Amino acid sequence: MAVKEDSQDPNETDVKDLHEKQDFFTGEISFCCSKTEKTSSQKSAQKTGTLSHLTCQQCGKSVKSRENLNIHLRTHTGEKPFICHQCGKSFPRKDNLRIHMRTHTGEKPFVCGQCGKCFPHKATFYTHRRIHTGEKPYTCQLCGKTVNRKGNLTAHMRVHTGEKPFACDQCGKSFVRREGLSKHMEIHSSESCFICPQCGSVFTDKKLFESHLITHMGQEPFMCHHCGKTFTKKANLKTHMKIHTGEKPFTCEQCGKSFRQKTTLYTHMRVHTTERPIRVCLV
Repeated sequence: MAVKEDSQDPNETDVKDLHEKQDFFTGEISFCCSKTEKTSSQKSAQKTGTLSHLTCQQCGKSVKSRENLNIHLRTHTGEKPFICHQCGKSFPRKDNLRIHMRTHTGEKPFVCGQCGKCFPHKATFYTHRRIHTGEKPYTCQLCGKTVNRKGNLTAHMRVHTGEKPFACDQCGKSFVRREGLSKHMEIHSSESCFICPQCGSVFTDKKLFESHLITHMGQEPFMCHHCGKTFTKKANLKTHMKIHTGEKPFTCEQCGKSFRQKTTLYTHMRVHTTERPIRVCLV
């Protein structure tokens, strides 16, 4: 008669029912029962609604919840499930769509307390406020110029590198900024443009064209009433007047020295930002 084996303890799970399971999202290896398919962390998540230490296996970014991880994964998959029914543009997040809808509704909830100007986005509102505060947090390490936007610093750096990434597809002329290209394109699209007979420069604005012609004619219609010096441009006269008024509006934040012209300040800033050769006395 065959001896019957002892029955298994009902409270003890059979080893064959256990299998190693690796979470795709967290990369965390755990052992779970095939009958329940729930780890202790998942049971905890049911109570709290979140999972801790969820890490994207593609880029290593950590998020607090599986919902946030699913949203983040769309940056890798390119999925954009939220679609604007007015223009068809799609977005990976619902709040992105909500902000986009302001372009159609005209809603501008962010109001400047200084001038009353309204903005649809918080980021543009914060950037605008720097006009009133004078804050310029981005500094060029080559010449010391400070700007209020990161994009302006990127564009400014092209002055040093010589990069002109915006090219006209009609004549090939290149520009440092997109705005310069847009202004240039008016030459090709506009029927009325003004061409200088002396140098061939093209203008779409009649006043700018007439101001340019003066440089060739030798006329200097803007006169200083203090010393009689004349200038071709009003802006040049305005700069000159600071000699008489003593005004020096451009101040170095490093040492406090002031200058009449912004370009002079930029030149001065190199004293603080650039290494100078050490002079050794040989006597």
